[in-house]
Amino acid sequence: MVIVDKTEVLSQEERRLQEDRDRKKYWKKWGPYVAERQWSTVREDYSADGNAWSHFTYDMARSRTFRWGEDGIAGVSDSHGRLNIAFSFWNEKDDHIKERLFGLSNPQGVHGESIKEAHFHLDNTPTHSYMKYLYKLPQAAFPYEDLIKENAKRSKKEREYNLIDTGIFDKSKYWDCFIETAKEDDDPEELLFRVTCYNRGSEPAKLHVIPQVWFRNTWAWGYDATKPSITRTGESSAQIKHKELGERFFQCSPSPNSCGKDDDIEPEFLFTENDTNYEDLWGTKNKEKYVKDAFHQRIVHGNKKAVNPQQTGTKSCAWYPFNQGDGVAPGECAVVRFRITKKQTDAYLDEERFDDIMDQRAAEADEFYWKINPMPMADDLRMIQRQALSGMMWCKQYYHFIWDQWANGDPAMPPPPASRKQIRNVQWKHMYLDDVLSMPDSWEYPFFAAWDSAFHCIPLAMIDPEFAKKQLDLFTREWYMHPNGQLPAYEWNFGDVNPPVHAWATFRTFKIERKMYGREDLDFLERVFQKLLLNFTWWCNRKDFDGKNVFEGGFLGLDNIGLFNRSDPLPTGGTLEQADATGWMAFYALSMLNIALELAKHRRIYEDIASKFFEHFILISDAMSYRHGDKTKSLWNEEDGFYYDAISWGPEWTHQMKVRSLVGLIPMYATLTLEPQVIARFPQFKKRMDWFINNRHEVAGRNIASMKRRGKDDRLLLSLCSEDRLRSILKYMLDPNEFLGDNGIRSLSKFHKDHPVSMDVNGQNYSVSYIPGDSDSGLFGGNSNWRGPIWIAVNFLLVESLLRFYMFYGNTFKVECPTGSGDYMHLGHVAEEIQHRLQHLMAKGDGGRRAIHDGNDMLDFDPNWKDYLWFYEFFDGDSGRGLGASHQTGWTGLMAKMIHDTGMNCRLPQTPRTPASAAAHYFDDVFSRQRRASLGARRPTGLARSMTNNRSIGSRSDWGPSTNTSRRPSTAAGTDPEIADGDADDDANDAKNDATAKTNGNAAVTGQGISRQWSIYKEEPATNGKNNGVEHHGEEISEQDEAINRYVQDQLARLKKQESNELSEEISAQNDGVDEKEV
Repeated sequence: MVIVDKTEVLSQEERRLQEDRDRKKYWKKWGPYVAERQWSTVREDYSADGNAWSHFTYDMARSRTFRWGEDGIAGVSDSHGRLNIAFSFWNEKDDHIKERLFGLSNPQGVHGESIKEAHFHLDNTPTHSYMKYLYKLPQAAFPYEDLIKENAKRSKKEREYNLIDTGIFDKSKYWDCFIETAKEDDDPEELLFRVTCYNRGSEPAKLHVIPQVWFRNTWAWGYDATKPSITRTGESSAQIKHKELGERFFQCSPSPNSCGKDDDIEPEFLFTENDTNYEDLWGTKNKEKYVKDAFHQRIVHGNKKAVNPQQTGTKSCAWYPFNQGDGVAPGECAVVRFRITKKQTDAYLDEERFDDIMDQRAAEADEFYWKINPMPMADDLRMIQRQALSGMMWCKQYYHFIWDQWANGDPAMPPPPASRKQIRNVQWKHMYLDDVLSMPDSWEYPFFAAWDSAFHCIPLAMIDPEFAKKQLDLFTREWYMHPNGQLPAYEWNFGDVNPPVHAWATFRTFKIERKMYGREDLDFLERVFQKLLLNFTWWCNRKDFDGKNVFEGGFLGLDNIGLFNRSDPLPTGGTLEQADATGWMAFYALSMLNIALELAKHRRIYEDIASKFFEHFILISDAMSYRHGDKTKSLWNEEDGFYYDAISWGPEWTHQMKVRSLVGLIPMYATLTLEPQVIARFPQFKKRMDWFINNRHEVAGRNIASMKRRGKDDRLLLSLCSEDRLRSILKYMLDPNEFLGDNGIRSLSKFHKDHPVSMDVNGQNYSVSYIPGDSDSGLFGGNSNWRGPIWIAVNFLLVESLLRFYMFYGNTFKVECPTGSGDYMHLGHVAEEIQHRLQHLMAKGDGGRRAIHDGNDMLDFDPNWKDYLWFYEFFDGDSGRGLGASHQTGWTGLMAKMIHDTGMNCRLPQTPRTPASAAAHYFDDVFSRQRRASLGARRPTGLARSMTNNRSIGSRSDWGPSTNTSRRPSTAAGTDPEIADGDADDDANDAKNDATAKTNGNAAVTGQGISRQWSIYKEEPATNGKNNGVEHHGEEISEQDEAINRYVQDQLARLKKQESNELSEEISAQNDGVDEKEV
């Protein structure tokens, strides 16, 4: 929201969100909830051996009915997946209609399952009032066999063979199919669809556009035989009837003829049943005369008998053939419009009004996303952020699963093999899932993953905190969480163990909503916290092998990062004591401590619980170094100065595995600063903390957390890493020959490229070496890639950790960054440097290239490709090349949050220069006690407000002074208008609000130098003891401050004027309808 003259100004999309939140209108009832892949999922697997990939294949999906969901291209459905709308195309070259996205199964792929398409999630609002999707359809025959055979030839040491590698898009012989969906302004049940297909080739081409409307099959399984129906009712419409959804209509419009003819192209309605074609698949008799693949038979093979001549069924389509003459001319487009409506009419659609509605929803989407980030920034970064957030919306999916029915089979179907009950998830009999969930990737991972979902909620909270909170809440509900307190991991193995990030994400979501939207949902915070108490207890009881506060963890999402499969028993015997598992648990304890202190502000009983988590953290912290009172058996290696996993065979025998990986960086996550005001506010917590320090001095005295030393603004630091250990870890982390890549922090040190770690066990060799890209082994299905690549999520947490350390140490703690460069930065600079390296994975460099494209000219420079982005799962540790799933806006969507926080001045590659004044609009606290005292006790309001004092957005960093006097001063900074609310806060990005060095509120600020030309951290040398140029920079700042102030004021004035005009029009319209006598 925007506050103007103490009045809340909402965009149209925010109004819709408010109506949905207040349950006045159900704006989220219809959305992009159709999966992009339902075939070969665990839920559709009824095999005896649990081989989901072969049991239900891509080719089967045309003819075989799904049991638990549906899939399609740019699919839309209701929130329970009953009625589905999606799009299909035919180029007259393929042997079947393109109605779902193609990819290789796990056994077929070089590096596991892999989509082989070109599609992009371009736009989507939180209420799905406007959605835009791009599918690129080749005009030549789709190279299905070529993709399968070529990938089969390649070894795991080679790159995948993708669709763009086949040459199918050479000479631009393809269709750009833009698919748009909009909702009426006053009715969320009225859905409008427009498909615009451009011929990008140099010759005419033929195209068939075939929108499909169908019901998920709920009647064939023996529970409820009531069948819905879709029946032709008029020349341009069909009636849709469902006992729960009621009645509505599939209404189509003739399309303008783009094939050089005068007559319009009329759609032909086709009807069939969404039932399996048993005869084609298995040679047995069909249960229905008309079956699922009828449209392929009719359109591609000309079989008119395949469709129902009575023009009724549970599946229908409108067939638009743009194939007259030579087809659509080069550069021209074919356009299809239709709607799903509750209003019955035989009249054709009003195309002008239809397009006006589309354009208005698109304009409202522009307004909404501008208000999410109203500060000026590069258009390229704004586009990246919007596509990231839109991708988060497109990756929503209806997810249905009932363990009892899945395991035991359905009454009307043959019983499944008895053996399948024991194959997977046998302990999760309570699961009954029927929800819209955020998926990691809409094709490659069309199932939830617990720790992915937690990261999803950070960018989701920026645009739709209600949905983000619901996601976090759902995983703790009794139909998800196991009765013993474990959170389900993912459908391949619900019992696997993911890192415990749920508490962190819960508090971050709470805080983002509080700052951006001015709402404190304490009920949400308390409800999830209470359930997480169960989960924390489960961790302590199940994953702390012998009660030493050192955790073996297991899988923990990092798949193949170690020597051994972490989910299986060790081939060496003994127990794997994991530095990262113990670090995660310390991080979990501090996250719970943070929430408890927040809740204690409102209910004092949470003070005791906060004390409990404080003690948990101290004991875990101590155990990492003194597991048996013997330092030599620590997970910390004094000689190397790094944390390693260890194999334990009991108290007397341990062996460290010296692999430098994220395992040794994750202990940095467990960091929290305690504000003195918070400690003073809770006397019982302070009393217990003091007692622990004084009476357990044998623990507190050697504890690596800073228990007695006070830091900046009299803060206390709780951390697994002492100052010395932090310096040692950072020396490795910031070394380009170890962890620091051009585009972020690698998951495994590059040191192991030439120095692999290996171990022989019973004649078998286990080894780990640096692999910057795709995995070269078949471990975890060949799709596990933690031995070198860059992952956004773990980098995001590292950045937050550095900022929390900066809150305690301030400008006095400096490290060499990069290691060996001679440039020293404090941790605020270091965090900013990493964030901008990450952003330039996707942002254009000096030559217009994006690192993710790996030098591909078409992707970087072709006007029909260069602004459409894939959000990859992970990135090459050396080049930044995008790898893995291509639509992983799940946790790669965190890019949107980083741009939101620091992208305002991120223009050139690796030139971090973000004003803290921008961050002040988005986060809770100012961390300077002096500034807090001078500003008083005002509380923050919503997202953006008219600013009274703004700093420059010029080429500089607001992090503070450099110690390198060989560099010239950057521009000055003013005072920060933001205020504090006294939180105990683990929102590390808040640290930026205190990162600016000031003298009388307007002094020159010089940034730390980095070893690149055109660095904004460079300083000019002083002359005669004076800093030449300060006055000049001061004038520059004044001009820049004035410019940004004018910009924001103009935008706020525009919003206010728009609001006033809308109100005037509404009053005028009301007056027009009032009888003169009544007046």
